[in-house]
Amino acid sequence: MKQTYKARHLIPEFPRAALEALREPLETGRILISRAARQAEFPARFQLVAAMNPCPCGHLGSPLKACRCTPDQVSRYQGRLSGPFLDRLDLLIEVTAIPPRELQDLAPGEASAVVAQRVAAARERAVARQGVANAQLQAQDLNDHAALEPAAKALLERSAERLGWSARSFHRVLRVARTVADLAGAVVIGSPHVAEAIQLRRGLPGQAV
Repeated sequence: MKQTYKARHLIPEFPRAALEALREPLETGRILISRAARQAEFPARFQLVAAMNPCPCGHLGSPLKACRCTPDQVSRYQGRLSGPFLDRLDLLIEVTAIPPRELQDLAPGEASAVVAQRVAAARERAVARQGVANAQLQAQDLNDHAALEPAAKALLERSAERLGWSARSFHRVLRVARTVADLAGAVVIGSPHVAEAIQLRRGLPGQAV
């Protein structure tokens, strides 16, 4: 049974303990509760979609309005999300402010129905190949189902070293690259697929590609 829960708050506004409690279900899709001599396990696979401002006033890096926050305020605000929590997110995307004139000239995007068909086809391709969606691939199965072209492998390794990714982040980017390749109908992951997956993780505070 699928259910949707909506919270009308930016993610840094939630208590740190509540966010840290999400780490286990984000990683394993389950919650294990231990009390005295008993344990209970509950299924908890879910999709987390969250938003935050770059700083308390919301204007850090904006071309439209100057930020009035001090470096210490920015650091404390962004620091409300721990590294281990961010490690468990697949996509971290920075959305920049668009000047009003450009907003009026934006071309319409693809229809949602067209995008949905492409996503469904990519998911079917992944399940037919490995039995599960790419997000559920275990680290030990990535070598078999997320094969990289030599140039793509070198790009991923260089980026991981330069940006200081953990093993968990490395594997998450590789899964995203596998999905990008599936959306393009590619059997092997190429450099363009890896580059796009890296860009989809550039929203981490202090990290730019």
